[in-house]
Amino acid sequence: MTLSIFPCLVLLVGSCSGFIFGSNVHPWDGLKVTWGINPFNSINFADMPRTEAEAEQSGFTIISGCEHENFLGKRYMKDNDPAVILIYDVNGYIAGIQAGIPTTLSNGYPSLELQKHPFVRDFDKHYITAYFVSPDLICTRGRTSSEVSTQGTGTDLYIQNSTNPMESIKIPHQEADIGSTKWVKGHCFPAMGVHYWYDISLDMSCDQLFPVFLLYNGGVLNAFGWAFKAELPSPRYEHPSQSTFKAFMQVKPSCLDQAGTLSTLHIYLNGRPQTDFLCD
Repeated sequence: MTLSIFPCLVLLVGSCSGFIFGSNVHPWDGLKVTWGINPFNSINFADMPRTEAEAEQSGFTIISGCEHENFLGKRYMKDNDPAVILIYDVNGYIAGIQAGIPTTLSNGYPSLELQKHPFVRDFDKHYITAYFVSPDLICTRGRTSSEVSTQGTGTDLYIQNSTNPMESIKIPHQEADIGSTKWVKGHCFPAMGVHYWYDISLDMSCDQLFPVFLLYNGGVLNAFGWAFKAELPSPRYEHPSQSTFKAFMQVKPSCLDQAGTLSTLHIYLNGRPQTDFLCD
């Protein structure tokens, strides 16, 4: 299916509210992963449990608690698949998400430049981590049920950028505030949003390609994702073809032409990402 056909498909399964949704996307009211053309595929736009109790009911099992020295929160994984690791605070409310990739990939990814920031090694995997609330809350007081009811999935996006989880990058919530940063604007794409990539340039090395992208709809951050220079097997991952990179990037690093298969994962903080069309 071509890119030009996709918006028509979304209109068939979405609603006209999609064109106004995004003007008030905070608080974040959902948590979904994986973009896909077929909205009827259960893997695409899959809902993730936002409480610890729901995670256990859904088959997620705990892999570490708040005592971990490199990561915050109680970490849960399902079916031994590290593509989606959910993080909950001390009260059992959603606090973040993480992905783990093997330390034994044949292409040596992640590069030395990316190890320890933002990737953190723990045993046989390199992990990348995002928190949805201030890191200093997660393993101390957590959030209350009334706060979660008001705030939704979280209050802000923080990308862990060190072995110390308190050293996390806070992402601008408003697109208008991103101009003073090194995030580079890309293109808008249906059911995704306006992409931003960190400090990219035409002649950069892909060893330095920061594996996070941001997504804004209606000028507000309501999604983000991972982009790994490796072919990873989880069904959660997307594998964009080389021909689609220019649909997401205004500045496409030349090194991507030889990067091989990438694995990406869209992570949505709103409940109806299929209807996200607000590029301005």
